[in-house]
Formats: sequence, structure tokens, C-alpha cells
Amino acid sequence: MGQYLPIVAMIVLAILFAGVSLLMSRLVSPKRSTNAKRAPYECGIVPSRDSGERFPVRFYLVAMIFIVFDIEIIFLYPWAVIYRDLGPFGLIEVLLFAVAVFVSFVYMISNGALEWGPSNLAKKFSPMISAERTASTTVRRVGLEGRLDEPGQPGRPSPGPDKEGVAA
Repeated sequence: MGQYLPIVAMIVLAILFAGVSLLMSRLVSPKRSTNAKRAPYECGIVPSRDSGERFPVRFYLVAMIFIVFDIEIIFLYPWAVIYRDLGPFGLIEVLLFAVAVFVSFVYMISNGALEWGPSNLAKKFSPMISAERTASTTVRRVGLEGRLDEPGQPGRPSPGPDKEGVAA
């Protein structure tokens, strides 16, 4: 039990430090509240209007991509240090790990993690890009009526005057 004493002491000290810090900040802090203190802080920019909308999911997907690749680097670095000692088992395990990372990356990309900006937003709401828009609905079908097959029709050259000088 004596071997766990430093860990228990560290946990108790961490809890004590957190509790004392919260208590002292509540007791010592000034209680004057102003509009500026109640306003949301947005990187020093004064908000001109309420946001009114939540962040799109793709912001969180980008954060997930960062975390996935961060974890991949954390696990690949120790593997790279001792990969010769692991043999085929280590190779198979890292390949399984890489497949899992790749599948999660493909999932995030397929959910639109990197599709943002005004051009992609315009594509999303454009009626020109939809599943209902096919060749049968967008290409004008023209039959034989209205075609200029006979001479003398508008747009076709007339044959010119015949023997008597009268146009046909």
C-alpha cells in the first residue's frame, strides 16, 4: 500500500488545489457586472448581431480529423522506434491501425468535413445541382416540326429565279 501513497497524495493535492482556487476566486473577485462583461467574447471583435445559428457539424468534423491524425502520430512514433523488435506482429497491428484511421478519414470526408466556403454553400442550395436534373429534363427535345427542310423557308437559301425570271 505504501507504493501508492505518492499517487494518493498527488490526487488529494490536486483536488485541494482546485477547490481552494474556486473558493478564493468566488470570495475575492469583484461582483460588479457590466454589459461588456456579460457580452460574449469573440476574439476581440465586437459582435454586430446575435449569431442565431449553431456551428455547422463540419467544424466539429475538422476537429475530429485533427484528433484522428494526432492520435495516429502519437501511436506511430513509438512503433517506429521499436518496429524491428516487433516483427510481423507489429507490422500487422500497425496496418490494422492504419486501416482504421483511413476508414475514419474517408467517413469524415464523405460527410463533408472539408466542404465549406461560399462556392460550396452556393452549390448546396443551387437548383442547378440536384438529383432531379437529368438530360431528359434539361435538354430540349426538338421533333421534325419547325425544322427548315424545304428551300425558301426562313434561314434557307432560295433557289433563285427560274427561266422566266420569276422566283420560285
